[in-house]
Amino acid sequence: MPTTREIKRRINSVRNINQVTRALEAVSASAVRKAQNAVLASRPYAQYAHQVLVHVAAQSRGVPLHPLLEVRQDVDMICVLLIAGDRGLAGAYNANAVRRATSFVERYQRPARWVTVGRKGTDLIRRWIAAQKDSETAAPFLKQQEIVAEFSHLPADPDVSDVTQIVQVLFDEFLNQGADEVFVAYTNFINTVTQQPRVLPLLPLRPFEASSRAIADLVETPPEVRLRGRDYLYEPDAVTILDEVIPRFTELQILQAIRESLSSEHSARMVAMRNASESAEALRGLLQLDFNKARQLAITGEILDIIGGVEALKQNDD
Repeated sequence: MPTTREIKRRINSVRNINQVTRALEAVSASAVRKAQNAVLASRPYAQYAHQVLVHVAAQSRGVPLHPLLEVRQDVDMICVLLIAGDRGLAGAYNANAVRRATSFVERYQRPARWVTVGRKGTDLIRRWIAAQKDSETAAPFLKQQEIVAEFSHLPADPDVSDVTQIVQVLFDEFLNQGADEVFVAYTNFINTVTQQPRVLPLLPLRPFEASSRAIADLVETPPEVRLRGRDYLYEPDAVTILDEVIPRFTELQILQAIRESLSSEHSARMVAMRNASESAEALRGLLQLDFNKARQLAITGEILDIIGGVEALKQNDD
């Protein structure tokens, strides 16, 4: 059985860890309120903007009115924007986002060019790509992957100006034939306890048609398109208007995905730190019980030694 000194040292270590987890929980609780307010405030506008984009794409009737509406017949390469966190201690938040993105690439069976947001997501994807290239059983398309851009340390409350460079990289990949389709892998915020990783089809702006049920389960359902009675009239002309509206609405979709992911990250970290604090309290209680037992055993041994010494002295006197 460990000595009282060893148990006391472990109790102090658990107490220090508990103080850290409590502090991180308080910080995340404060951040998650701000992030939730930002998400809930912009979500209706982002959803309706997505509906407008998909509606405009469907209205073109096979003749693209903008380069970002062009649907390519052969999809030889895709680009995936992965949104994760810069820090850990958030439970399975980062791992779940990466797992959803990599599962989609494996099932879609296309080589991918990655644009990563968040240091943790970048590290996990880099390891996964290296593992695929070193594997002898991996499919050929999994060996043709690379990270083309990395972004990290976004502000706590991002706006459109903070995602401009990210959007430009995605536009360049699509317009310069680097990728035939662009997807966004992010974590959708549902509530404080529940966050759901998703894959959102971004470019070209059209309803995504999954080739199998396995892929459809991983991709976010596009908004319903109703063409009847909703033909848009453009003034001065469609090209001029769409040149301004489509890039801005696309930026909005990425900004909303980043806000959803940030809110999910703070919520996941708050819950993870709360669970860690509760586990530390439980462990500290068990260690305190062990300490009391060890201390009682030591006191009992000392009493027995004293009694034995007294009896020995009595025998000597007799």
